[in-house]
Amino acid sequence: MKLFLLVSTALAVDAANAASITVDNKPGYIKYTTVKGYFLQDEPSTNATTFNYTTSNFGLINRTYPATEGLCANLTQWQLFSRQVDALNAAAPLNTVYKTVFMGRHGEGYHNAAESYYGTPAWNCYWAQLTGNGSATWEDAKLTSAGVLQAEIAHNFWKHQIEVQKIPYPQSYYTSPLARCLATANLTFAGLDLPVYYPFKPTVKEYLREGISIHTCDHRGNLSTIAQSYPSYTLDPSLTEVDQLWNGVTADDDTAHENRMLALLDDVFTNDDHTWISFTSHSGTIATLLSVLGHQPFRLSTGAVIPVLIEAEFFPASDAPKVEDGAFTTSTWCHNAPPMTSLKDVEQGCVCSKTTAALPSLMTQASGVPGQTAPLNEYTKTTEVEGNSVSTSNVPCEEPTDYQNLVFL
Repeated sequence: MKLFLLVSTALAVDAANAASITVDNKPGYIKYTTVKGYFLQDEPSTNATTFNYTTSNFGLINRTYPATEGLCANLTQWQLFSRQVDALNAAAPLNTVYKTVFMGRHGEGYHNAAESYYGTPAWNCYWAQLTGNGSATWEDAKLTSAGVLQAEIAHNFWKHQIEVQKIPYPQSYYTSPLARCLATANLTFAGLDLPVYYPFKPTVKEYLREGISIHTCDHRGNLSTIAQSYPSYTLDPSLTEVDQLWNGVTADDDTAHENRMLALLDDVFTNDDHTWISFTSHSGTIATLLSVLGHQPFRLSTGAVIPVLIEAEFFPASDAPKVEDGAFTTSTWCHNAPPMTSLKDVEQGCVCSKTTAALPSLMTQASGVPGQTAPLNEYTKTTEVEGNSVSTSNVPCEEPTDYQNLVFL
């Protein structure tokens, strides 16, 4: 493996699609690029809303490759693509490597169903900050029956692809630590006829979690609970027993999320010499991964999968771009009831009912954010507008789904 001397130490970088690493014990960075021309999801003409990965061979384009000219005609498209990726790696400079990453979004969770049921304004401004509604719970949301079915569809499709299309087996598996992803990964890959040398034994990665928001669906469960529920999973050493990133008060900005995604990629590309890799993650996190990889925006529905061919180039520190720090900011919401209505000219459109609730100390320490203070979000001060109050809230936990049939009592 060309990169055996590379050890990742990066935690952040800017939008130049590069990340800090260590090369021969000297600081360096990695530049990531999406290699286009192989998947339909790379094409501007592909409609993400209507695209179905199960009817399009994961989006792999039917085409010939320079590396496969003259090979027997009965090879499947995936067998041809596998040889093309091998050829790219064989011909690449010593500082360059290619990997194919299958990024799968979890199946529908109770938070997705709740957002569809209540509507995005009411979800963002009120319900998402609660742990549930009395009949359904969405803190660290579990899969709905529809979400389980979506993961089973992914399982059956992978089974078909392995048996019929001869798709390369994932050689490494990584998953978010949130419950909906842990379950989706298990339902998707456990029970497949995998080779003994590439077993389904995923590593739980903290940075594959959803972006940090004030929504309770993004609040991770305790590490001991994960270990008890999934004893065969490998727990990344960076995981702490209690969630240190989510506090229900502050949310990260786009730069902070991008930095975590680049640090995640650094870790994988410097410590995993496999070529075929699976990520089980979230809508927002996959969207951010695609962004830092230079891929066009391509939102996934719940349970969907997108493969990406990635080129990683390793450079010395002298070539590294300027690093920008991300930030955590306080988010507010309608703490006493769902919003009365919404305004298009107000971010997230939260028009809250007027409240007389007392405000706590504004110097309340925000757990997990060293040196930062913020008011408790249950009593966040709001600005009155025409007798009501306007509150801003962070983006949705996940893209809302079309699932409308779950009844909340």
